[in-house]
Amino acid sequence: MINITEDIKIDESEIRLEFIRSSGPGGQNVNKVATAVQLRFDVKNSKSISSSIKERLHQIAQNRISDEGIMIIEAKNFRTQEQNKLEAERRLVALIRKAVAKPKIRHKTKPSRVSQYKRVDDKRKKGYQKSLRKRMDYSEIDY
Repeated sequence: MINITEDIKIDESEIRLEFIRSSGPGGQNVNKVATAVQLRFDVKNSKSISSSIKERLHQIAQNRISDEGIMIIEAKNFRTQEQNKLEAERRLVALIRKAVAKPKIRHKTKPSRVSQYKRVDDKRKKGYQKSLRKRMDYSEIDY
């Protein structure tokens, strides 16, 4: 069992781990040993999480979830399978915890009358300041 929160626990049978060869530097070890981990979690058919959490998880991790509803997390930062497995599980837990936290509802606000007046007044002053920089046409002045 993987503990997400006190209420939510994911059974390890819902998670499928696949070990693949890692890319990048590492000499001959990279070509011989499959240390990278692909963690697959079936979000669509999971019994551990509620439908509202599934919806938020789809919004948060939409690039990682396939059309069939399977989330794929790859971990290949470490040189051992065990460390990469723990990293993949940690990322899964972090994503689900993020989905569990309900987003704050945004309330529309209106700027106060004083702030509106101040904004327009600042614009007027800035425009006046810029008008002073304009090149003066001396042909119009009587000497």
